[in-house]
Amino acid sequence: AAHRQGLLLLTSFLLHMKAGRASPTRLVCDTRLIQKYIGEAKDMEKKMSQCQALPPLSCSMVLPLVDFSLKQWRTKTNETKRQEILCDLALLVGAVTGAQSQVTEECTGRQLSQLHRHANSFLLLLQTFSWEAGPQEPGCSPRSMEQTHITGIFLTYRQLVQGKLRFFFHDLAKDSCEQGQGGGRDLPPRTW
Repeated sequence: AAHRQGLLLLTSFLLHMKAGRASPTRLVCDTRLIQKYIGEAKDMEKKMSQCQALPPLSCSMVLPLVDFSLKQWRTKTNETKRQEILCDLALLVGAVTGAQSQVTEECTGRQLSQLHRHANSFLLLLQTFSWEAGPQEPGCSPRSMEQTHITGIFLTYRQLVQGKLRFFFHDLAKDSCEQGQGGGRDLPPRTW
């Protein structure tokens, strides 16, 4: 059943991407797209804050710590960056799923479902990028924290999209985009 659900998610994601004409190359080379996803992350966070106040979750969620040093980030290979973001996203998707099982309030449940779709889409997208078939890094052990407030999940997702994901796509654009294609060569504003 989990396999079937995974296929369904992948199919719906690819259809969504096709409908929006957002191929991996276009997502990387057209900086307007990552700005759109940042805007959506902020919007979800805002809508979540407008739902009725919720008590803390009865079971805490484990969230990735997504802050990073730009200096260290630049020393990593694209594959290492990809693996790191995949680990963060996997942990985040797990936290969203766990929170969904504890929430009965409709407004919050709706926002969590949307967040799950977005985070899972990035997870699937990053799995389609491939570099040299070197040895896989052993497992995932991202830095993490426990969180009992749902707002922390939305904040973590926004920080991940605004931070590591945006810089990762920028790094890929430098390597794979023609100059002037959708502004891919522009540096992201340094407001980290």
